[in-house]
Amino acid sequence: MTKSRSLAWPVIRHTLLLLGAVVMLLPFIWMISTASKPQTEIFTTDVHLIPQTFALWDNLQTAFGKADLARFLINGVIVTVAIFLLQVLVALPAAYALAKLRFVGRDVLFALVLFCILIPPQATAIPVFLLLHHLGILDTYAALVVPFTISAFGIFLMRQFFKTVPDDLIDAARMDGISEFGIVWRVMLPTAIPALTAFGIFSVVAHWNDYFWPLIVLTSEHLRTPPLGVAAFRNEEAGTNYGPLMAAAIVIIAPLVVAFLLAQRRFIEGITLTGIK
Repeated sequence: MTKSRSLAWPVIRHTLLLLGAVVMLLPFIWMISTASKPQTEIFTTDVHLIPQTFALWDNLQTAFGKADLARFLINGVIVTVAIFLLQVLVALPAAYALAKLRFVGRDVLFALVLFCILIPPQATAIPVFLLLHHLGILDTYAALVVPFTISAFGIFLMRQFFKTVPDDLIDAARMDGISEFGIVWRVMLPTAIPALTAFGIFSVVAHWNDYFWPLIVLTSEHLRTPPLGVAAFRNEEAGTNYGPLMAAAIVIIAPLVVAFLLAQRRFIEGITLTGIK
């Protein structure tokens, strides 16, 4: 009886995981199916995932012909990479100070970091918008990047990882005459690659998919980020032509999927290590 129960639980667990995976993947499967169909098959009453006439290439040509998808992708890369690099420049020294340095008010500062994680970006959107307006940098790349250069979540994640680094390693670096900033970039940074990869995935996905903030600060078409560009394509060009629209959506999400697949092992490793005491 005990053996049968021990065998039944893995079967139930894997069945539930499989059902969850199907639920999560079904919208993407439907998107790919729709992007691969001609217009006549999309609006037919018969429901079938596999298209009778494969039209993905035609839909991609239509999407690239009517929308500047290449420009949207370039804008997305510029914005997400700039945000991530600036977040790392701020998060690493701050996390190191909160994890390894002893000074008055350290715990209070860490509590403020945790409090900042709880504040949704929509709550500060209007003050930040007014500040950017007074600085005269609305409708620029700076308006998309500057408000996100400090990531409270990034500081928290890196601080939790740095807590797992042995103090002996830092003491040895100090005995070698390395400054505190040198320790951050020459000692802590190489050890933090898994955590940085995990944080990079979170940061890039969040800002690549951000629709709210670019919609507020941008008016120029050539600065549109991928979500804003696809939404404009839907409103201005595609309409009910769902084949090219779904093809454009595939182009927009493809870099994220490829990046996650390449960094999957490091991502899982970074998330795991940040939870070790």
